[in-house]
Amino acid sequence: MANNITRIPNESKLAADSDDVVFLMVPFPAQSHLNQLLRLSHLIRSRGFPVHYAASAIHCRQVKLRHDTLLLNTSGIIFHELLTPPFNSPPPNPYSSVKYPQHIWPSFEASLNLREPVAALLRELSSSSSSVAKTTTRTRTRTRRLVIIHDYLMNYVVQDAASVPNAESYSFSSGSTFCTFCITRQLSGKPFPVVELEPEAIPNLDNCFIPEVVKFLSIQNQYEHLKHGTLFSTCRAVEGPYLDLLAQTTHADASVDKKTKQWAIAPLFPVTANNDDDKAHPTLEWLDKQPPKSVIYVSFGSLTTMSQEQINELALGLEESKQRFIWVLRDADRGNIFNAESTILPLPEGFEERVKGVGKVTRDWAPQLGILRHPSVGGFMSHCGWNSCLESLTMGVPLATWPMHSDQPHNALLMTHILKVGVQVMGWGERDQLITSSVIQKSIENLMASSEGHAVRTRAEELGKIIKQSVDDDHWELNSFLTYATRSIN
Repeated sequence: MANNITRIPNESKLAADSDDVVFLMVPFPAQSHLNQLLRLSHLIRSRGFPVHYAASAIHCRQVKLRHDTLLLNTSGIIFHELLTPPFNSPPPNPYSSVKYPQHIWPSFEASLNLREPVAALLRELSSSSSSVAKTTTRTRTRTRRLVIIHDYLMNYVVQDAASVPNAESYSFSSGSTFCTFCITRQLSGKPFPVVELEPEAIPNLDNCFIPEVVKFLSIQNQYEHLKHGTLFSTCRAVEGPYLDLLAQTTHADASVDKKTKQWAIAPLFPVTANNDDDKAHPTLEWLDKQPPKSVIYVSFGSLTTMSQEQINELALGLEESKQRFIWVLRDADRGNIFNAESTILPLPEGFEERVKGVGKVTRDWAPQLGILRHPSVGGFMSHCGWNSCLESLTMGVPLATWPMHSDQPHNALLMTHILKVGVQVMGWGERDQLITSSVIQKSIENLMASSEGHAVRTRAEELGKIIKQSVDDDHWELNSFLTYATRSIN
């Protein structure tokens, strides 16, 4: 492994000895990225450290609106609303020949303008005193170290941390390590043959991203050498081999410090419901009335757009499968979710009446974590965003994979071909085709009512138990990172 990890039995002592260490989070402005760093902020704050969260005013507002119930009482996180120039926020185009959500690109591009306000915040936090609660008194201490945890896609924005003497920056990789490793090997000119596939079915930079994003990634890579280490939103039980392979690949690059460390710190979300973590919601109330493991949850994340024809095929496939389902049917997010009219996506005439009692369609923001850990849920039809994959695996729920763009095709391969905890709805080679109702019906029946589906579910449940154990073991890899980040340097 890339770094030696020791378990820390006393979290409170760790925080008590490190009140002069301040953490700054710099997320990338996409929902899953924003949410993952807020979850990490909560975990670090719960250990007694001051935590600051810096994003544009729009995205600070967005992440607070959509946060997990667990974070409702997280009063100690300090939000910094950074000024950015206005950016376009066009509606999605469901008929675009390109699956990547191009409508969101202006908001991503605008994130490059955050360098100067982040640099100013770095200077302020690195030199100011912090006020930290300590038992019944408050102690003011000068910042000994400023620890910046930033999304990998914000490498350019936080580059000035390298010139701050008491600062260390750590990148946060919000995608799968498997995808990161495959793309790293592709960029090096040595693609890694992870599975035997036809050439057109192999995901790569050119067919997963638009050229603007590839250029954006190359900009971020130029500042990769400035970080002190990497935090991965994954668990070694899931991706241990690829963490080790990625460490070997990275350390073979002479431009990267061989002392760069890595930690796999997920899952960052609560793996069991505590008290009122899952608020009353119509989807959860409906699930309470269903038999165990009988419902397939259908959701394609916050950025997916489908044509009306594809929506109709999906509806028909769900209906003809005769399986219980919950379908989250929402229009894709705009770059600015507060400056857009809500679009109601139509369903085939009479569909909701015909499936009444068997299926439920919700058009609201749904409590995904609560749905996935509900005992009535037995499968998840997903776009395979990494956050969704990890939540599903942790809850022991197998997947029906339908990737759209970005890291999702790699994640889908990891689920179906490597971990074997999912069945395929659409292979990447069929990405430009209409997925018919019969294909959708067959994949649902395969997952929910076949011997293959039973074997896939068994593997998912076993892996979920292993992932939960890593949290029960006191989040020891996250604690290892905190011990390192707060260490004294002579």
